[in-house]
Amino acid sequence: MKKKKFLSMLLALSVFVFLLTGCNSNNKTTTQNEQEGADTPETTEKVVLKFAAQNDNTPATQAAIDAFNGSQNKYEVKWVEMTNDSAQMHDQLLTSLSSGSDEYDILSMDVVWAGEFAGAGFIAPIDAYMSDAGLTKEQYNSGSMASGNFKGKQYTLPFFPDLGLLYFRSDIVSDEDAAKLISGDYAYADLAAMSEKYAGQAGTKYGFLYQSKQYEGLTVNVTEYTKSFADIKGGLEQMYVFTTASYSPKDILNYMEGETHTNFEQGNAVFARNWPYQFGRIKGQEDGVTVKVDQVGIAPLPNGGSVGGWLLGINKNSKNAEGAWEFIQFLAGPEGQKIMSIQGGYLPGFNALLEDQEVIAGNDMLSYEGFKNALSNTIARPVSPEYSKVSDTIQIEAHKYLSSGEGLDAAVEAIQAAIAQ
Repeated sequence: MKKKKFLSMLLALSVFVFLLTGCNSNNKTTTQNEQEGADTPETTEKVVLKFAAQNDNTPATQAAIDAFNGSQNKYEVKWVEMTNDSAQMHDQLLTSLSSGSDEYDILSMDVVWAGEFAGAGFIAPIDAYMSDAGLTKEQYNSGSMASGNFKGKQYTLPFFPDLGLLYFRSDIVSDEDAAKLISGDYAYADLAAMSEKYAGQAGTKYGFLYQSKQYEGLTVNVTEYTKSFADIKGGLEQMYVFTTASYSPKDILNYMEGETHTNFEQGNAVFARNWPYQFGRIKGQEDGVTVKVDQVGIAPLPNGGSVGGWLLGINKNSKNAEGAWEFIQFLAGPEGQKIMSIQGGYLPGFNALLEDQEVIAGNDMLSYEGFKNALSNTIARPVSPEYSKVSDTIQIEAHKYLSSGEGLDAAVEAIQAAIAQ
């Protein structure tokens, strides 16, 4: 009996000790968890933004994305790398956007796509965002901004611009004429007179070269000669003067960029209209290049250079439009553009950076006064929801007239009708 009583007491004591230990353990765990929770900051998952942009063989684009991602805690941009084939990228974006997809939040666009995408309702206007941020169009490259302006609304900011330039042989052209060219205070008629004056000097064959084959480059040149189609008749007449001049190649109507840079780089021409890439070829002394950098000057074109390059816009169906704008504002602003310029060699679309010493040091062309003058006076090709049709009409009509010297009024009328669409 005593033994049973002892065992019962022992069992009760064991249960009591177990319960006491469990309670203490639970209290200890709770206290630890509360303490750990107090020491651990509350974290939230970042909103992912998809950036559809072409491949970049420099570190610049990724570096700019990383800088944005590290600058704030709300958004994380992920780069959807697309092809460098412009036509293929256009079709890929068009397929996605026309289906109403929100798979991309931010779009990188060739300058001639902006009107098409805006007209179709694929991209969102950014005027209100710019106003709220205190930003003005004048802070950015003028031609790039004009390329992204459709029916009075702004849809894009510059990613990186490209532009038409006048190259000239600084070892042939007089200091007085060179200063006039660099200032931009001259007309195509002045250039024609200089071309005739200097052609043949220092072993040259030609006065002036430009792109006049029936392709997109002809639309670009027509834009420049006509002052963005303000004077179509006068512009075409001036093009015809250059096309038929004694100092022009007999086959100039077949000239594209390649024929232009080859002849200028080999010392065959005094003047040439081309893009900034030609300077890189001369500086790098690519195969076949005989002209040296110190023999070359750069100037703005008389009516401004047609802008090329790429723009940034917001997919109208993006569920994160506010974040998309934050990234565009960063990438097109001083910090993002500086990264693109220094690490990638891209031209800045944010005008204040044209005077930034670090940016200038990273891009030799920015040390040329004529180049900076050209960047401050860029113009846009027609901004149209059916740009390809408009461009085709311009090419066909201009080339027909330049080939024969006939049908000027008909060409003017057809081009006017096309750009009015």
